[in-house]
Amino acid sequence: MQGKQEFVRERGRAAVMKRAEAQRVANGGEAASPPAPARRKYADGQNRYTPAKAVRKPANPGEPDTRPVRDGGRKIVKTTRSGRKTVERTARQTIKTAERSSRKAIKTTQRTAKTARQTVKTAQRSAQATVKATQRAVQTARATAKAAAATAKATAKATVAAIKAAIAAMQELIAAIAAGGWMVIVVVLVICMIGLLIASPFGIFFSDGGGSPDAASPTAVIAQINSEYADRLSALQAGGTYDRVEIQGRQPSWADVFAVFAAKTAGGADGAQVSVLDTDTAEKLRVVFWDMTKITTAEADVEHPAVGDTAAWTEKVLTITVTPRTTDDMRVFYAFTDQQNAALDELLTTANREMWNNLLYGSSGEIVAVALSQVGNVGGQPYWSWYGFNIRVEWCACFVSWCANECGYIDAGVIPKFAGCVGGSNWFKARGQWQDGSYEPRPGDLVFFDWDNKGSSGPQDDVPDHVGIVERVENGVVYTVEGNTSDSCRQRSYNVGHYEIWGYGCPVYN
Repeated sequence: MQGKQEFVRERGRAAVMKRAEAQRVANGGEAASPPAPARRKYADGQNRYTPAKAVRKPANPGEPDTRPVRDGGRKIVKTTRSGRKTVERTARQTIKTAERSSRKAIKTTQRTAKTARQTVKTAQRSAQATVKATQRAVQTARATAKAAAATAKATAKATVAAIKAAIAAMQELIAAIAAGGWMVIVVVLVICMIGLLIASPFGIFFSDGGGSPDAASPTAVIAQINSEYADRLSALQAGGTYDRVEIQGRQPSWADVFAVFAAKTAGGADGAQVSVLDTDTAEKLRVVFWDMTKITTAEADVEHPAVGDTAAWTEKVLTITVTPRTTDDMRVFYAFTDQQNAALDELLTTANREMWNNLLYGSSGEIVAVALSQVGNVGGQPYWSWYGFNIRVEWCACFVSWCANECGYIDAGVIPKFAGCVGGSNWFKARGQWQDGSYEPRPGDLVFFDWDNKGSSGPQDDVPDHVGIVERVENGVVYTVEGNTSDSCRQRSYNVGHYEIWGYGCPVYN
C-alpha cells in the first residue's frame, strides 16, 4: 500500500508540474503561482459542514495556478482510497476463506484421527484375541506332547528326521518373526508340532475312529479281531471228537500288538499314518496280530486205569497252545530299522502304560484293560491253574481274581482273591462297598449275578452264581467282561437294573 501511495503522489506531482508549465506558456512564459488547496472541515466541533474558504491568488504572477491540479489530486486520492478498500475487502474474504478451509481441514483431521483410534483399538482387540488363542493352542500342544511322549529324548530318536525338517522350517520363518508376525508363527509351529506327532508312530495315540467315514476306533478293531481269535479256537475244537480240550498260553498283549504295528507302519521308509484305523490300516493291524500269535494243536490219548467199579478207559485230549511272539521277536521278523526300534522302545515304556489303557480300553481303568485283553480265551486254564487248582473248575471268580492280581490290587487290598462268588460278595459287603442291582455302576466295579435258569446256577435264590467286571455304562446299558461264559472270556451287555444282576462290589481304586 505504501508503494502504491508513493506512486500516486509521484503521478500527482508530475501532473502539477505539467499543468504549471502549460500555464506559464499561456501567460507568456511566466508561471502562475498555484493557489493553496481548499480544505473541508467541521466548524466548532459540531457536525455542521463548513465549506473551505477560497485561497487567494498569489501575489507573484509567476507562480503557477494549481486549481486544476487540486481537482485531479482529489480524484487520484479517491481512486487510491477505493483501491485500498477493494484490496482490504479481498484480503478479508481471502482470510475468511482460509479460516473456513482451515476449520474444515481440522474437522477432517479429527475425524481421521478418531477413525485411526478405532482402528488401533480393533487391532489391539484382535491382537489380544490372537494372543489368547495362541496361548490356548500352546497349552493344548503341551498337553498333547506330554501325552504323546513321556520321555523327550526317546521321542527325539524316533522322529529325528522330522525334527531336523522342523528346525529348517523355523530358520526360514525367522525373518517373518522379526517382521512382527510372531503370533501367526506360533500357531503355525504348534500345528506343525502336532502334525509331526500324528505322522509319526506316536500318531497311534490320536486314533479315535473319527478320521474318515470307514474308520473304526481301536476298541472296535480289537473286539473284531478278538472275535476272529475265539472263532479260530472254536473251529480247532470242532475238528474232532474230544473228551477234553486244554488251552495253554494266551494271545499277545494288545499294547504290544499296537506298538509293533505303529512302528512298522508309520516308521518305515514308506510310512503311512496310523492315527486313522480305516479299512486298509485295520487290515495291516490284523496282519500284525496274527504274525504275533502262534497257535499249535496236539492230540493225545490218555489211558485211565480201572478204579473201583469204574473200568479202565481212554480219554482223547486236544491241547491247543497259544504262543505270543514278543516284541523283540518282531523286530527281527520285520527287520526294523534303528528309527523303528527307537520308536518301539519309547512306545513300550512304563510311562506310556496309562495312555495304552486309555487308547485300547477307554477310560475304564486298568483292570478293565487287563480283562479285555483276555477276551477270546477258552477253557480258563490260565486262571484256575494260577489260583492253584489242578483241574478245571467253574472259573469266573478265578478270572476276576487273576485280573486283579495283574494290576496289583490283591496285594494292595483293593480286591480279594476269591474263587467263589459268595466269598467275594461278602468281602465287599463287610467293608460297606456294596450296591444292589438297581445301582448304575462305574467301570471297574464287579458285577454279581443270580441266574434264573434251572440247574446248579438257579433258579434265583438270593445267592450269587456268577461274577464279571464292568467295562463301561452307556445309555442305560451295562457292558461287562466275564470269564467262564460258555467256557470262554466274553463281552456281554445288560440293561441297568436287569433282574438277574444281584449287586455290585465297588472297589476303592484311589
